[in-house]
Amino acid sequence: MLSLSQSFGQESATEFANFDRYAAQNAALAPVKATEDRVVFMGNSITEGWINARPAFFETNPYIDRGISGQTTSQMLLRFRRDVIDLNPKVVVFLAGINDIAENTGPIALEDVFGNIISMVELAQANDIKPVICSVLPANNFPWRPSIKPAEKVIELNKLLKQYAEKNELVYVDYFTAMVNDQNGLSPELAHDGVHPTVKGYAIMEPLVKEGIQKALKK
Repeated sequence: MLSLSQSFGQESATEFANFDRYAAQNAALAPVKATEDRVVFMGNSITEGWINARPAFFETNPYIDRGISGQTTSQMLLRFRRDVIDLNPKVVVFLAGINDIAENTGPIALEDVFGNIISMVELAQANDIKPVICSVLPANNFPWRPSIKPAEKVIELNKLLKQYAEKNELVYVDYFTAMVNDQNGLSPELAHDGVHPTVKGYAIMEPLVKEGIQKALKK
């Protein structure tokens, strides 16, 4: 039987999930106030870059950014307890899956990407945290992996996520429909590289997710 480190190619689970990325911030975080509707945003570089592009969105709301650039859902699932559950939020916002489609940690079936996200949703619910499931943003190319054509896989993963949310009466935030162009991608004004939103892109996303958060808080 392979050890955990061997299964990650001599890389420990701690390193694979990058537990250290937010360890200091998590330790320094003040306890949740009784009146605080704390929300954690769980994701990849799109989430991590959000706080830099639009800092006021996080500074003026009780929102905590826990995105890590390049991460896949397998990595997020490993760090979910440390970076979400242990922070005691009322809501968690999921924006994940594009790096799985890009095969950042190797090939993975869409059903397993979907399964990783649902596993995090179920962990949230088991800890009285309300989930907000967001669609993957449109993408029709990856600058760092041009051989992969993601558009159809993005559409299919979003279909799975939306169906799950509707079946289980969960909040689903549809960024895709609000941002997609006629090539099933993102226009340069919304994402210079076709993947990571510009300030204008994030400005479209913010009212949509705020509405989703408010719906989740009322459930």
